Amino acid sequence: VLTDDVVVLVMFWEVTSVLSYLLIGYYNRRAASRRAALQALLVTTLGGLVMLIGVVLIVVQAGTSSLSEILADPPVSPVATAALVLLLVGALSKSAIFPFHFWLPGAMAAPTPVSAYLHAAAMVKAGIYLVAVLAPVFAENPAWHPIVIGLGGFTMLLGGWQALRETDLKRLLAYGTVSQLGFLMVVLGYGTQDAALAGLALLLSHALFKSALFLVVGIIDHQLSTRDLREISGLGRQAPALATAAIVSIASMVGIIPTVGFVAKEGALAALLDEALGGSVWGLIALLAVVAGSVLTAAYGIRFVWGAFWTKRDIVAVSWPAPSAGFVSAPVILAILSLGGGFAAPLLDVAFTPYAQLAPAATSGVPAPEHPAYLALWHGFEPALWISLGTIALGAVLFVFTARGVGRRRVLPFTAVDAYNGSLRMIERLSVLTTTLVQRGSLPVYVATIFLVLVAGEGTALLASSDWQADLDAFHTPVQLAVAPVMIAAGVIAVRARKRYTGVVLVSVTGLGMVVLFATSGAPDLALTQILVETVTLVAFALVLRRIPSRLGAHNGSAFAAGRAVLAVLVGLTMAGVAIVATGARVDLPISLAFPNLAYEIGYGKNVVNVALVDLRGWDTMGELSVVVLAATGVASLVFVTNRSDSLPQITAPIVQRAQRALRRRTPLAETDADGPTGRNAWLVAGQRVRPENRSILLEIVVRILFHSIIIVSLYLLFAGHNLPGGGFAAGLVAGMALVMRYIAGGRYELGAAAPTDAGRFLGIGMGIAVACAIIPLAFGVEPRDLLEEVNRRLATPQEIVELSSDEAPVQQVILTGEEA
Repeated sequence: VLTDDVVVLVMFWEVTSVLSYLLIGYYNRRAASRRAALQALLVTTLGGLVMLIGVVLIVVQAGTSSLSEILADPPVSPVATAALVLLLVGALSKSAIFPFHFWLPGAMAAPTPVSAYLHAAAMVKAGIYLVAVLAPVFAENPAWHPIVIGLGGFTMLLGGWQALRETDLKRLLAYGTVSQLGFLMVVLGYGTQDAALAGLALLLSHALFKSALFLVVGIIDHQLSTRDLREISGLGRQAPALATAAIVSIASMVGIIPTVGFVAKEGALAALLDEALGGSVWGLIALLAVVAGSVLTAAYGIRFVWGAFWTKRDIVAVSWPAPSAGFVSAPVILAILSLGGGFAAPLLDVAFTPYAQLAPAATSGVPAPEHPAYLALWHGFEPALWISLGTIALGAVLFVFTARGVGRRRVLPFTAVDAYNGSLRMIERLSVLTTTLVQRGSLPVYVATIFLVLVAGEGTALLASSDWQADLDAFHTPVQLAVAPVMIAAGVIAVRARKRYTGVVLVSVTGLGMVVLFATSGAPDLALTQILVETVTLVAFALVLRRIPSRLGAHNGSAFAAGRAVLAVLVGLTMAGVAIVATGARVDLPISLAFPNLAYEIGYGKNVVNVALVDLRGWDTMGELSVVVLAATGVASLVFVTNRSDSLPQITAPIVQRAQRALRRRTPLAETDADGPTGRNAWLVAGQRVRPENRSILLEIVVRILFHSIIIVSLYLLFAGHNLPGGGFAAGLVAGMALVMRYIAGGRYELGAAAPTDAGRFLGIGMGIAVACAIIPLAFGVEPRDLLEEVNRRLATPQEIVELSSDEAPVQQVILTGEEA
């Protein structure tokens, strides 16, 4: 609501969908709650994605993402009209307007306070807010009124009629909310001054009476353990305060004087009546829809009071355990506000008039009213008052005829719920068919599919381009002439290798060749990172290869060798072509030429790569850090899949249990020296837990000697990375390799002893530091860079330590935790 950027608006729009999903699915053990939460998420997210397309189109048409600038100079074109329709789809889905209305009654699976919040405030009002913002400017668009008034009016009638058929008080209010949202959509979306003024008053009144009514139902459900109006009787006499609050709130919803709902309803009827009498077809349609919907509103409002508080002859009066005064105070306060809002109409008029004046006085072709409307508790006996009284009287008559008969639950023969369920079934069948066709259970097939798509996409683009510019040099340094043949030979031999270990080592040779090329090309930081990645990858391969046959083809022979060879050549040619074309297609000087100076002036560092990643492109690094956190979390989830504990030493696999039993049965070793006994000294903490035949004393000694030294090197790389090769990523990899050494030497118990910490907390601390270093300075109106300058100026500490970037330590923490997992 506060942002002026439509892209930010869409982003937080989707955040509300995710948060509402969590709120609706609060009772996650209930299947109904999970289904309702998923339904709300899918429907509102679909609308949000459609809305995102509309935002992109409107930004392109307007040339700006500023909402105020778009409204000040709205684009006029068929594309802009299409964008407007897409924006309205997002608003309709969020505010539960037909055909997206069905998710809202299902959201009743949420706790009552959540229902009150969702149905009276943020969630469903987001779409109404967007329509209210756009209406003063776009209401004259030919696509506006058919969508807003047509669907809004139909939703008001559909929701009101369905509310009359409900016996669950909460679902009755839910469909009543659907009806009221249609009412709000019609009035606020009509696009005139008088309608806008009445629409804001209606928005306020709806928030007050609907939240009060949901809380009343929550109290009844809590005290009686039922919401079925067929089981409740005599509650009005036993709970007079609760009944009074409900009656006042219903009076505001129906539009009875002196509530704020009466002020809003009379203003809306007067505004639409003026438009209809002025010859507006859409004004007449809106008026008829609102009048018919108001009749239904009065009917289901009376039905609610009758069902919840009336004494029914054929139902035994319930036993009411009186709730505490604090429990009842919330709906009572809201009811008092609904009542007092009517008397405060002049104050509301002053507050709402500035927004109303943004809209035209009347629609095109309709004469403007002689006097602009204003909010007041009493305007005299005007036509709108008589229409309002007539709707209440007709609603009472309708209630009499529908009080006992529930009738058929379906209002329409084919509902939106049917379409939703049918869509899900179709997607499931399509998914099964697609999975059957492409998921063959073969890793070579999956990799080949990826490469085929790469060659087809990139190769087609390369062949279709007629403007190739290549600026090639045979080599830049003599070292390249020596390294390149070695890399090529290693790659060719790796393809012909028959043993997996041989192939892995040869592939690592090509990676180490890249290390040499980086180091001799003025990129020592990249060389350091590459050699660390190659080392970690080699260790990971070695650990995995222990579980599979050592020789290639021992388990399953190679198939389609010729085809795979052709595909490999095509991939190589494609990537080479992409590299040649990409480097030759540059027409302007690269911005990276300014990075050395920017790194020193802005980031106060001489390591250009490190400063660029952390300071110059800090937001990108934040996103990458989040991805690493997710990856580490996924790895940890796989590690702890059989145990909910987050502590490695507590994991006890069967093989470890057998080893422990063997250790307990083992007899001490015999003495070898007459001068004194010789014990079984463990060089590692978990050495006693490893079976003797699996221990290597040499490995344990080496690990014990090197572990702390490697950790110190990791810390050095962390602090030195701002001006020298290193950084948080390299430091995390080095520390991770130290932990891998402990794991190889002593297993999971040794790893748990080496890192006795909660991996989840470690991840959270790392991510929290990165976020806090950006958010906290901004909260005080200071940019992080300015704060860094102030720290550099004030603290008399070595520059390398003071200039340590805020993102480096979190990166090391996250990488370290991922290696641990």
